Amino acid sequence: MTAASLRVEVAEQARAVAAAWSPAGAPASWWLTAETFTAIAEEPVLLDLAVEVPTERLPPLLLSAAITRLVAELRPEPLADWYPRPGGPQPPHDDQFRPALCAFATAERAALRRLCAEHRYQMNEVGRCLDVLPALALVSAGDPRPLALVDLGTGAGLGLHLDRYRYDYALPDGGHLVTGTASSTVSLSCDVRAGRPPVGPHPPSIGSRVGVDSEPLDLTDPATSAWLAACVPPEAGAVTRFAAAAAVAAEHPVRTVRGDVVDVLRDTVAELPGDELLCLVDTYVHVFLPPPELARFVALVDEIGRERDLDWISVDPLVPLGPHATGTVQDL
Repeated sequence: MTAASLRVEVAEQARAVAAAWSPAGAPASWWLTAETFTAIAEEPVLLDLAVEVPTERLPPLLLSAAITRLVAELRPEPLADWYPRPGGPQPPHDDQFRPALCAFATAERAALRRLCAEHRYQMNEVGRCLDVLPALALVSAGDPRPLALVDLGTGAGLGLHLDRYRYDYALPDGGHLVTGTASSTVSLSCDVRAGRPPVGPHPPSIGSRVGVDSEPLDLTDPATSAWLAACVPPEAGAVTRFAAAAAVAAEHPVRTVRGDVVDVLRDTVAELPGDELLCLVDTYVHVFLPPPELARFVALVDEIGRERDLDWISVDPLVPLGPHATGTVQDL
């Protein structure tokens, strides 16, 4: 790939992410995330940094996380004022954000390069549980057994605690469907476009839970926790949800398996109780798997499903990431 074509590819990836954060009717609090990725696509100083990152490490996402991490550490003025803090409001849109971002990237090129070299992007958006819970409810409705929940690409394991969160689905008729743990410090909400999510008053029963990741993350380590917080989009609701969910995960440690999902999945599920219903969940994982690896993963799930009862829930925005995606759950 030529240098010119690489720049085009990375810029298109950034624009695809920006588009996902700026659809018609998008909440006002999404502006900072959309503007950050648009700037990565359009501003030379940012695009120069992004194209230095290997494409398989999703350069726009990794650079965005590195920027957020360094802003949190250095608190540069006025740039830091546009980044929300847990429990706080979303600072309003300001046309001066992009010039300040470019000036910061210019001054901190070396530090941003270092962060991109030392880390990989690890998105831990606990809000995804709003999508997963109805699917788990459907699974449980057809089988009384407790679930053996396997979270693939688990990162910090926030998805393994979805029965410990409170959920509020705003229905099209103006009503609300509330479920989960009423006293939870993690409160998740969304608008339902049509129909009614098939969830009951209580989450499905989970018997066993295990996470699989190439690099499982320990939230009790301050440096790890700080990096994970930087991977969260700079949106007030997202950073608040992450902080609350991280506290829950730290309070309830669960088993994690380190390794490539295709290499370790079979042995991982073999250790789970046979009287529990195996349920595999992956959210925003396929963007990290090259097509041959994804094909191997799908074939492996099919093999395991012929050996024991298995349900598989998968949520991905764009596969592969960028304008040429062949699969997506966006606008589902």
